Amino acid sequence: MVTFYEERNFQGRSYDCMGDCGDFSSYMSRCHSCRVHSGCWMMYDQPNYMGNQYFFRKGDYADYMSMFGMSNCIRSCRMIPMHRGSFRMRIYERENFMGQMYKMMDDCDNIMDRYHMSHCQSCHVMDGHWLMYEQPQYRGKMSYFRPGEYKSFRDMGGMRFTSMRRINDSFY
Repeated sequence: MVTFYEERNFQGRSYDCMGDCGDFSSYMSRCHSCRVHSGCWMMYDQPNYMGNQYFFRKGDYADYMSMFGMSNCIRSCRMIPMHRGSFRMRIYERENFMGQMYKMMDDCDNIMDRYHMSHCQSCHVMDGHWLMYEQPQYRGKMSYFRPGEYKSFRDMGGMRFTSMRRINDSFY
């Protein structure tokens, strides 16, 4: 569960969220702080799970906009289910699962160092939930990937991912 507050430091009107919410506007006009009571969540600065993505886990976020350098407040959120078991993903050098392919089962802080690949442009997540980052060492903008096929990252704002990590038990 997550409790969202209109003002910083857990002040103002609040909204308790138990699962995915595509648009907060019917519950509150703005959100400047939140308390994650349990689980892991992706927060989005646009409605309908669009815009920049931010990863939140259990904890208090009294002023998350300053903490994450956000210019817009949270507008939608998605709960990340806990995954137990193996993690498997294939990353591809080009769109539509073309070019060189590599199988991933663990975190990778730099695909250039590990695979001699500057970035990947498509992927197939078979098992687990993953975060992919635009810069090595898990830095920069991120995106959340759940099981499924992702034919082109161009559809996701043209981001070029160079590091990725599993969302495993240690995050919960």
